[in-house]
This record gives sequence, structure tokens and C-alpha cells, in this order.
Amino acid sequence: MNALVALCHFCELHGPRTLFCTEALHPPSPSPSSQAGAPVPGDRDRDGDREGEILSQTQCVGCRSLPASHPGFVSIDDETGIRFLSHQHPRQSQLFSVVRQACVRSLSCEVCPGREGPIFFGDEQHGFVFSHTFFIKDSLARGFQRWYSIVMVAMDRIYLINSWPFLLRHLRLTIQSLQSTALKVFDNEQGVCPQRAVRMNSGFSPAVFPHQRSGNAARSLTSLTQHQNLWASLHSSFSWLLKACGSRLTEKLLEGAPTEDTLVLIERQTEQEEEMSCWEGAEGGTSKSQRPPSESELGHDFLSDDAKLDELPGPKFRSLRHLRQVLGATEFRQLVWHVLMGNQVIWRGADPGLIQSAFTVLKSLLPVGCVRSVPYSAQYEEAYKCNFLGLSPDVPIPTHVGSSEFSVLVDVSSERSCQISVLCEDDISSLYQFTISSANTQPTDRGPTLLNKLEVALSNENLSVDVVSHCLLCLKEEWMNKVKVLFKFSKVDGRGREDTQKVLALLGATGPGEEDNVRLLKFWMTGLSKTYKSHLMTAVRGGERSPSQ
Repeated sequence: MNALVALCHFCELHGPRTLFCTEALHPPSPSPSSQAGAPVPGDRDRDGDREGEILSQTQCVGCRSLPASHPGFVSIDDETGIRFLSHQHPRQSQLFSVVRQACVRSLSCEVCPGREGPIFFGDEQHGFVFSHTFFIKDSLARGFQRWYSIVMVAMDRIYLINSWPFLLRHLRLTIQSLQSTALKVFDNEQGVCPQRAVRMNSGFSPAVFPHQRSGNAARSLTSLTQHQNLWASLHSSFSWLLKACGSRLTEKLLEGAPTEDTLVLIERQTEQEEEMSCWEGAEGGTSKSQRPPSESELGHDFLSDDAKLDELPGPKFRSLRHLRQVLGATEFRQLVWHVLMGNQVIWRGADPGLIQSAFTVLKSLLPVGCVRSVPYSAQYEEAYKCNFLGLSPDVPIPTHVGSSEFSVLVDVSSERSCQISVLCEDDISSLYQFTISSANTQPTDRGPTLLNKLEVALSNENLSVDVVSHCLLCLKEEWMNKVKVLFKFSKVDGRGREDTQKVLALLGATGPGEEDNVRLLKFWMTGLSKTYKSHLMTAVRGGERSPSQ
């Protein structure tokens, strides 16, 4: 991430000053135009050194961190080759003026109500700044506290705004650590010599006031916290912050408009970050372990469980074709039919890894927005909470669920009680027995059309697993486009049944398996992103207003 983190201080004698600065230096890219004697990244700019030396001549103890002779701190990321360099001032003269301006603005005019908290400001010319101001206790300071700020400066406004929850969460940890350490020193000093009583009893005169406080007007942050390795610790914190903030969001080249799955994933990630910030910022709120899981956290399994799947021991389903070979063609079609119709799919067994692997391959059949998964639970969860539910073998199924045609149960039982060996891990059919049961009486051999095409691809052994995956992706995009047309026509425009039937015929959803196709389209409507729905509604309302205007 092309950004810079700095710790700033409002000195009572010299005003806003930069105390400590950490910047990321990317390795140079080899090019034929590089000449001998070119500056190497990491070498300090002479102009920047000259400006730093001028400021250092007017510095006091309170606005100085490292002496000019100190080489600074350097950390190297072995993976990327990026060097994180920390010193009192930036190495380049251009950055020196940018950080200087950000420092002055963060400790003067750009402050939030209460003068303590986060704020965002900046422009295209001087960069954009995320600033968090805070106070540090000092028994000898005016008002018994000193004013500091931590600023992150970057030229990418969108990236910095999107990183707001992340930066706020981790900068608060650093600030709270500094404040708690300084508070202990403050309490000890007040216990030895209470300054409030000394100031109240001493005579005040404007002529002698500067001389009375001249010896105590400036104190270093190291003195306030009694932390001898303070700057090395801040270097580690700031370096990690730059690395983590740069790696949490990555740019991805999209050929055309983003898919609905991409939009839904972005919306879910945003909701989770907002919920986390709200819970952490609420005073007296319950902890995450005490509060019940939200719907977005239940849906978060789509993002996290797949990454943890490889860590689980035991046999696993590798693909849809593998699942079809184990269950058999008839049982596989029945199970996939329930998945595509939006019915609740329940797997009950003693092997969580096997059940999660089955959900992983089955979830690939649906848009991301249609997936609500509880991978493994000790109690039954209702269908409105999840359409993929894993249960331990001793969990009973409620009567209304067992008799419902909108659910399917897969019981997994062990064929033998011997321990699973490494040699037969992939031979799932010899280790487990699968029993599929459902109260549904509707035939599943007619449709939907997507399932018929998918079975043709799966039964063709000449097609590899990767080819079948790309085939499924194309089928999903094809039917997701049909869902968008039907949503616009029926939900947004409010057309009648006769007109809707004509649209279904144009979409190729009529004929054999028409009922299944319509059910699939209606279920997949629930997976449309909020961004797409709001865009459609805004466009329609704008079109309705334009004639009257």
C-alpha cells in the first residue's frame, strides 16, 4: 500500500510537530533505462534531510523522538521485498511537506467534536489523510494532558475510505496502549507530588509564569510512558499496519460488469465490517461470544468454511462428479433437484469434514446470494436461517420437517467401525452408507433445464472436472440473466400473469419441466444483490418522473 503513517504532537512551545514516521519502500523494478548512480530506494533525500535539520534546531525534548544521528528502524518483508523505514521525518522532501501539512491540519483545524477521535480530510494535490487525535496524561502539562494524533496519508481516497473500519479498530488498540501506560505514570507522579495543589497554592504573575514552567513545558513521550523501547514498538505497529492494510484489499481486473456473486460477496463483507465496528464501538455492549449470531454471520460460512475444509481430516467429496459417483445417478439427481429448488438440505452424520465437503460442492450449484449455511450444529435450525444444515447423528429431526416436501435428509452412517486408513480415504462408498429421504412426491426427472444440461456434462467422461466447472459457471450466468429479466418484468414493472408467461416462453423456461424452471427462477431472485435491485428501482422511478417533469 502506497501510504505513510506518522505520530504527531502539539508542542506547547513550537506547535504541531511530527514525532515519528513510518513509510513503505517498494523494491525497484529492473528496467533497461536504469542508469548507474541512480538513487536507491531507502537512501535519504538531501532536501528532506536539510528540512529536518532546520526543524531539529528549533526542537525541544517534547517534539523530538530520535536524534539526528540515529539510523532509524528498518524492517523487510521477505515475501514482497518491501522495506518499512521509520524515522522522525520522511526521507523525501515531497513527502516531508505533505506529512507536515497533514500534521498541522490534524492538530489544529481538522478535528472531530470533542477533539478526540477519527476524521478524514485531504485533496488530490496534497493527499488524503485518516487522522485519529487523542490525549496523553501528563502531570506537568497545561490541563494535565498533551495532544497527539496518528495520521495515515495516502493518495488513494477510495482505498483509504474503504479501510476506515480496519484502521480505526487497530489504531485504537495502539492509542489505548499508550494512554494506559501514561496513565500509570501520571498516577504515580500525582501520588508523590500532587500538581493541582502546588499550582493552586503558588502565586501567579504573568511576568514569572513562563519561567515557572520553563523547565517542565516539554516532556518526551518516552518520559510520559516510561517505555524505553517505545519507538521500536511503534515501528513494529506501524509497519504491520501498512502491510496488513495493503494486503486486505486487492485490485482485481474485471472484464465487463461484475457478476451478481461478486456484488453479493462485497455487500456481505461490508456488512460484517460495519457490524464489527458497531459492536466494538458500543459502550457496555455484549461480547461477540455472548451475542447471538446474525444472519450475515450465518451466511459468512460461504466465505470461511471452504478455506478451513482442507484442514479437516478424513475423506472428502472432491467434485460434483465424485458426489454423483458415490450417491448414484438417481439419488444425486434427487438431491440436486432439492438444492436448485431452494429446499432445505440436511446432512446428518458423525464426520463434519465429509458433510462440509458435500456442502462445498453443492453450494457451487447456486448463486452466492442464495446460500445460507450452517456447516455443523448440535441442534436443528429452521429453514429460514439456512438451506444447508449439517447435524450430529444424535440430533432428532422435528416432525413438521420430516413430513415437509420442502426438505431432504441425507443420513450418513458408517459401514464399519474400524479406523479410517490413509489407503482408503478416497473410497467413501466403502466407508459410509448414504440414505436419502424426503416427503416430496413431485417427480424430479423432468427438470429443471439447468439440471438436465448439468447431468449431460457430468455423465460425459471425456470432459474433465475443470471443464464441467466452467460449464456449470456458464449455466449459472445464463439462468441468472433470465432471473434479472423476470425480476425486472414481474417485480419492478408489475406485469400480469399472461405477460409473464410470454416472457417465460421467450426465456426458454416453458415446455417440459416448466414448473421446475419457474420455481428455480423465483428462488434465484432471492439471491440478487441489493445493489442491482436498488439500481433497477432507481432507474424505474427516474423514468416515471421524467414525463411529468
